[in-house]
Amino acid sequence: MRGDGRTVTSKVLTVFAAFEGGPTALSLSDIAAHADLPLPTAHRLVGELVEWGALERNPQGRYAVGIRLWEVAQNAGHHLRDTARPHLQDLFSLTHETAHIAIREGDEALYIDRIYGSTRVPRASRVGGRLPLHATAVGKVLLAYEEEWVREAYMMHRLEVATRHTHVNPTRLTAELDQVRDQGYATTSEEVREGSCSIAVPVHLQPHPAAIGLVLLSSRADTMTRHLPALRGTAARIEQAAARPQPSLVGTRQRRRT
Repeated sequence: MRGDGRTVTSKVLTVFAAFEGGPTALSLSDIAAHADLPLPTAHRLVGELVEWGALERNPQGRYAVGIRLWEVAQNAGHHLRDTARPHLQDLFSLTHETAHIAIREGDEALYIDRIYGSTRVPRASRVGGRLPLHATAVGKVLLAYEEEWVREAYMMHRLEVATRHTHVNPTRLTAELDQVRDQGYATTSEEVREGSCSIAVPVHLQPHPAAIGLVLLSSRADTMTRHLPALRGTAARIEQAAARPQPSLVGTRQRRRT
């Protein structure tokens, strides 16, 4: 540790955090400001990250996430993604609507996978993206099935108002989450993006519960619940697939040698 007391690792992590908002390319001064680093320090760290492939420098001299870091990131959540992907594809084929799966990461819904429908629906996130739990159907499901203290802690925070339809009143939201748990699904209408609505159900997995959902045009909000049988059937199939023992690579290698 030196200088401001932060380790080199913590400084590098703050550099990566500058790119969490999306794929926008950043200047060196942008990165330094976001990471709260002196420009020479940012220049040195960013140079090393470019050399390794974690960042890339475009012809305009701005920086973006590099392909090597993207390759490494694909291993995050790969077991759940690989397990859910064929069932998510089935859900899409049955509904022809944008389908996705998410888990709770802190106070946000983290999208593990998504299959896009042909209808142009205003979308708010992407695979690997995050959205507030209280503004999305998958997020409401994840929050509804959490322990009481987690829900209470979440309500203590200032809830982000994504649109004029976002439910941010703690009393109303608490009652809504109780209803979600009672009925087994959540819906939203234009709470995170104008023009879109969503419906989601829980996927009871260990150690990370998940939720799967569909996104539709808000003009079709009154038809969302007709997809509940497909959603619940898909959730059950993902739960069954996740419960199966995974093949051991070590055992496979040993069998090949004998």
